Amino acid sequence: MSCIDEVTEILDLLYKHNWDERNGGNLSYILTEEEVNFICNPNNIIREFKYSFDMSELVGKYFIITGTGKYFKNCLKDPINNLGIMKVLDKNTLGLVWGYLDGGRPTSEAPTHLKCHIERLKQDKEHRLVIHCHPTNIICMTHVHDLDSNHFTEDLWKMQTESIVVFPEGIAVLPWILCGGEEIGIATADKMKEYRSVVWAQHGIFCTGKTLDEVFGLIETIEKAAEIYMKIFDKKIYQSITNEQLITLAKAFNLNYRKGIID
Repeated sequence: MSCIDEVTEILDLLYKHNWDERNGGNLSYILTEEEVNFICNPNNIIREFKYSFDMSELVGKYFIITGTGKYFKNCLKDPINNLGIMKVLDKNTLGLVWGYLDGGRPTSEAPTHLKCHIERLKQDKEHRLVIHCHPTNIICMTHVHDLDSNHFTEDLWKMQTESIVVFPEGIAVLPWILCGGEEIGIATADKMKEYRSVVWAQHGIFCTGKTLDEVFGLIETIEKAAEIYMKIFDKKIYQSITNEQLITLAKAFNLNYRKGIID
């Protein structure tokens, strides 16, 4: 299976989970040169795209990036028009080596993605993937919960036993900021210095990791915790997971969980 097959399978699942309606959401995935060689000539630059921010730390790397205005539901059947494989040519330039056959270009969130890749690679040299999507219950939760990252994390951890196991570093939360611009990209990348997941209030979530399965599973787990929260937050609670139980769980799984939230 090629990297195109793997990515389009995940994009299709994201759409079928109702997390990427219309042209909502975007993905960027670091590829090896061997993976690119399997699909196209990596030295054949079809078009170039200029950006104002510094990509020096990514020069020479290849990425699959979803196209702007493209629908995830179309990626599985028509990847060459909906996706592009890009090479970072210099500190301000992406070169297209495959895809966007209909004249498309990278998602408007590409600068945010690339800034997040820069920060996550500093934390984890095996990092490869950024997914942005619009899970319903996570968005709902930002309407009814305060946006303090520690409070948000604590409530998600307490919704189900697996939460602290899957995202022990917690969840960062940003207030509403205009999407597609420099401000939200800088703010998101800054949070990625400490977190793999960043919630955009009233919008969605950015999640990162090493593999497609890992990141998809991270989104699934956070969204399920948010769904439980939305189903019970306004009801009388008779019992729940306590701080002491979370600490016991963290010790049992040898988790390096974020301190200062439950202890």
